[in-house]
Amino acid sequence: MALLRAGAAALGLTLGPSHLAAFETYYRELTAWNQRFNLTAITGFEEVQRRHFLDSLSCLLALPVGGSDRLHDVVPIQVGRTSLRLADVGSGAGFPGIPLKIMLPDARVTLIEATAKKATFLRHMVRLLGLEEVEVLAARAEDVGRMPEHREQYDLVVARAVAPLCVLVEYCLPLCRVKGRVIAQKGSEGVEEAEAARPAIALVGGSLVGVKPVELEELPPGRTLVAIDKVAKTPDEYPRRPGIPSKRPLC
Repeated sequence: MALLRAGAAALGLTLGPSHLAAFETYYRELTAWNQRFNLTAITGFEEVQRRHFLDSLSCLLALPVGGSDRLHDVVPIQVGRTSLRLADVGSGAGFPGIPLKIMLPDARVTLIEATAKKATFLRHMVRLLGLEEVEVLAARAEDVGRMPEHREQYDLVVARAVAPLCVLVEYCLPLCRVKGRVIAQKGSEGVEEAEAARPAIALVGGSLVGVKPVELEELPPGRTLVAIDKVAKTPDEYPRRPGIPSKRPLC
């Protein structure tokens, strides 16, 4: 996995033998399951390393560290020693949540995925990789955001390719604790979406930190991370019932 190893090094991460073995197993199972279930359109060995694994790890550039709202050019922490509670909204085939768990073994992770076959694959991967303190919820984010055991309980909420930001903030911010952070993975549209979503972000208790371009030669151009801090409790009326956020976005 030379491509993944090189890209991770550019992020400031060192992948040891156990990391590489986990990613190799993940790739093998992803492609095997994809023969029966439509988990991903990306199945080539190098492209999975690039557009799934490395792209997921780039989220670590936007981790909050020491109360600072700075967005970094390299990962600012020794990730293996970081303990936090993390939710991955719309996890799909596990991105970015499972790669982040591989690099953050002390994190308590919840993978939220409404599609039953994808949730089944996630549970399989959690068992096969021996990942501890990982929960898979086959549920919609709107429902999870109203459950007391999940509402405003997470230090970090991540999402990739789920919805426009005006919709996504209503899925993610209700899960995030005050002083926690939401990281939304976007393409070149990240800056425009972030500016348009400012009213929605404020409405559900957030504050836009910034948009971080991810500039790695191993990744497709134009990748961005939108970082949003939770600064106030989310009003009780959010999230609205399933389907409403996408039909009637807040901005």
